[in-house]
Amino acid sequence: MNKDREPLLRISKRTDVGFAKAWGIRLLAILVALIVCGIITAALTGLNPLSVYGTMITGAFGTPRKLWIFGQEIAMLLGVSLALTPAFKMKFWNLGGEGQILIGGLAAAALMILLGDKVPNAVLILLMIVLAIAAGAIWALIPAIFKAKWNTNETLFTLMMNYVATQLVAYYVIVWEVPKGSGKIGIINQSTEAGWLPQIGPYKYLLNILVIAVLTIAMYVYLKYSKHGYELTVVGESQNTARYVGIKVEKVILRTLIVSGAICGLVGLLLVGGTDHTITTTVAGGRGFTAVMVAWLAKFNPLGMILSSSLLVFLGRGAGEISTIYGLNHSFGDILTGIILFFIIGSEFFINYRLHVRKSSSKAASGEIAQDKEKTSENASGEAKEGKEEKNV
Repeated sequence: MNKDREPLLRISKRTDVGFAKAWGIRLLAILVALIVCGIITAALTGLNPLSVYGTMITGAFGTPRKLWIFGQEIAMLLGVSLALTPAFKMKFWNLGGEGQILIGGLAAAALMILLGDKVPNAVLILLMIVLAIAAGAIWALIPAIFKAKWNTNETLFTLMMNYVATQLVAYYVIVWEVPKGSGKIGIINQSTEAGWLPQIGPYKYLLNILVIAVLTIAMYVYLKYSKHGYELTVVGESQNTARYVGIKVEKVILRTLIVSGAICGLVGLLLVGGTDHTITTTVAGGRGFTAVMVAWLAKFNPLGMILSSSLLVFLGRGAGEISTIYGLNHSFGDILTGIILFFIIGSEFFINYRLHVRKSSSKAASGEIAQDKEKTSENASGEAKEGKEEKNV
């Protein structure tokens, strides 16, 4: 009896999965997820799953206004994802996107409040752009310096910076609150619109969408074709290798986090100056954390992030719509979203790995018997052949 039996399940790395096959697996995972969600919906609520899915589609882009809001939310989420991607490719786990957005937004709001009636609008907007980008970059640079000099844990450091940024915004909201005692600032410069980013034609969010579209292309080129993109990739794969080929690792870390924080600061500016026209502790809306999933789903490809961010925004808006239309608890929509994401993320396992199941003992035994028979027949034929040769001799 063979003591070294093959395990029941064995996993091996795939190397032959092409683009078409990988996306086929993902689409199959989404289809299975929709079927599972349909069964759960019918069982728990008695609703027609097709009607629920139709409501999700309508809620996301059923009217021109909803379509523009959908595009705006995709743009903002995509912008934060682009900001985190260079750091992630370098294996610097920047989880401080939320705080960097808040600080950029706070810088823009401060200029709108303090200089709104003192400088021309064009100058004010230019100052807002510079200060918001600089604020986000500095906020990301602080943990980068500690990482480069003393190898601190960047995950904890950037997370703690989020809380500091939130408390700073909360403090200045009380300082600038209108009216006093309300606990909020309200719309800044509502009568003069000083510091509001310009609107392109009748489309309120078009400027934000165009800025992020240009940024997406620029980030793709930066990561794929620039020297800086090559260096941060090498540092992410192996810092020792990077040092061996002459790359200054500490310099790359600082430079990459400046880029990452600057883009988050720009997103804060777009939210405060172009969308909300106010500052609150929730202006980032959790995008700093959701963007982590967007970046990972797209494997840090800026073009792939357009699809992953669109999917997450669609699921979020669709979940809210079915909760409103059918009077369901909002958690039910989140459950459906979670199931779909679980299947999508799980499909990556089958794209990267192959699962081997051990044959049953009966099949294995029959296989061994067949092999024994083959060996016996080979031996018998060999002996008969030798007997004939002896007779001939």
